[in-house]
Amino acid sequence: MKLSLVVPCYNEEENVNVFYDNIKKNYNKDLDYELIFIDDGSKDETLEKLKELAKLDKKHVKTISFSRNFGKEAAILAGLKEAKGDYVGIIDADMQQDPKIMLEMLDILEKDTYYDSVAAYQKERKENKVISFFKRNFYEIMNSTSSFEIKQGASDFRLFRRAVVDSILLLEEDNRFSKGIFSWVGFHTYYLPYVPNKREHGSTKFNFVKLLTYGVGGIVSFSIKPLKASIIIGMIFSVLFLISFIAFVITTNVIIGLCALILFISTIQFLIMGVICEYLSQIHIQSKNRPIYIIKEKINIK
Repeated sequence: MKLSLVVPCYNEEENVNVFYDNIKKNYNKDLDYELIFIDDGSKDETLEKLKELAKLDKKHVKTISFSRNFGKEAAILAGLKEAKGDYVGIIDADMQQDPKIMLEMLDILEKDTYYDSVAAYQKERKENKVISFFKRNFYEIMNSTSSFEIKQGASDFRLFRRAVVDSILLLEEDNRFSKGIFSWVGFHTYYLPYVPNKREHGSTKFNFVKLLTYGVGGIVSFSIKPLKASIIIGMIFSVLFLISFIAFVITTNVIIGLCALILFISTIQFLIMGVICEYLSQIHIQSKNRPIYIIKEKINIK
């Protein structure tokens, strides 16, 4: 039995050694495991630190270096493609996700063959109210517009059996939304509650703008209902506009209200066009058939 851990890294120079030391301290020497670090175009000394670890521990440490920053989704995909284990996990390098919990996940899968994967989720979030509100509503919108369900608070912190990983790799779309992909492929998932640790060093790279972009991309990637809804909304507001126009013809005291209504309708139209443009942009990107990422260097990987 072999365990592979996929570890995306972006500007984590202060964390990678702490993460590695934690693994060495808590993982049994008899456990056959590999650490696949993906340097996602870091601008600090992350890659140099990873090269030092790879030189120090050729048996366990493997490193993939991207030519530039392609994003966490690309890093996850690259790591999954290189993982050779019977069990494959995804974990961040910032130590907010405790590597010891991965051992709990492994224990669950080894004891219960019914489950094919384990996904960690946060029962209580320690984030600011705006981001927390956005995430809560995002999951509700995502589940209401998709044919599958994503558990509230579920993260990329997961462990899969080999069969699940092979299924995930069959999906070769460019606009990847891993949480949606993990749910879409099916299989039985055990949801494990956890409390994230305080970030060891540095600050999060995921701000509200990136979170919003990620959320919109996820909804568009896995649902066409917003596209259908835009047509219905357009028809509804067309009827409302017709009613208001008739009211304007009958009376002459509704000019201000009519102007406000027209402005409101214009806003809705722009929103609808935005949804359509988002779908078209994804089609445009997919039609280019560009690689999802470009690897500059591999270390300890044949």
